[in-house]
Amino acid sequence: MRYGEVLVMGGTSDARALCQQLDAANVPYTLSVATPTGKQLAGAIKGQVRCGRLELDHMIAWLRDNRTRWVIDASHPYAEVVSRNIQRACEAAGVLLSRYQRPEQLSDLTHPLLYTVQSIAQACDVAKKFGDRVLLTTGSKDLAQWRIGLPEKTLLARVLPVPDVIAQCAELGFGVGEIFALCGPFSAEFNAAFYRQCQADVVVTKASGAEGGYQEKVQPCLDAGIPCIVITRPAPLVTGDELLESQAAFAQRLARWLAAD
Repeated sequence: MRYGEVLVMGGTSDARALCQQLDAANVPYTLSVATPTGKQLAGAIKGQVRCGRLELDHMIAWLRDNRTRWVIDASHPYAEVVSRNIQRACEAAGVLLSRYQRPEQLSDLTHPLLYTVQSIAQACDVAKKFGDRVLLTTGSKDLAQWRIGLPEKTLLARVLPVPDVIAQCAELGFGVGEIFALCGPFSAEFNAAFYRQCQADVVVTKASGAEGGYQEKVQPCLDAGIPCIVITRPAPLVTGDELLESQAAFAQRLARWLAAD
């Protein structure tokens, strides 16, 4: 049994669901996650879990050393650098690459207070037009950029309840009343109450799709008359038959891979 023959990249709920499909098909695999939090969120899967970031050279070496035949990139939709390194590593090692990317749901909502932008810089430009309290539901990775882009605003960070993340927020000057450590996704009712509680003047989020609770985040915001800024996703690097946008599409791709094995 060679766990390195199939490699799933990503610590997302999507990656866990793909692993469960591989488990059901009795396919040995390795799930690669960047952090202990990702390992914890993987839950009870049958595959091996490797933890730690893989730079390009290490990724190529891992693929070759483990004689990997198929890589499934299920990393976060906004982890563009990670996906680019995965693509380059697969090209260098001659490995089949599939990309799983959940539908984004952007077209499902329209509203005068809904603003779509392509970058943090553009989001900052829009946020400057509104009130002082800016609620960021975009994760912890780019908090330093928000600090630089919105130096005059009161930034509120909704982040994962992980010690390293809380420490990062504190180092960037977020006070006790500006850090909201919670693990989603959340219901629309919860978000509506949360926006009232934190007194947000504008909310910033990402096109996270159904799995990330996109509509549950955005609709209550708009219903409350709060401007909502959505950062769109980077274009996927993988296209055609190897771009998989649903669990059903992955099931079909897995069946083809097993049939050709």
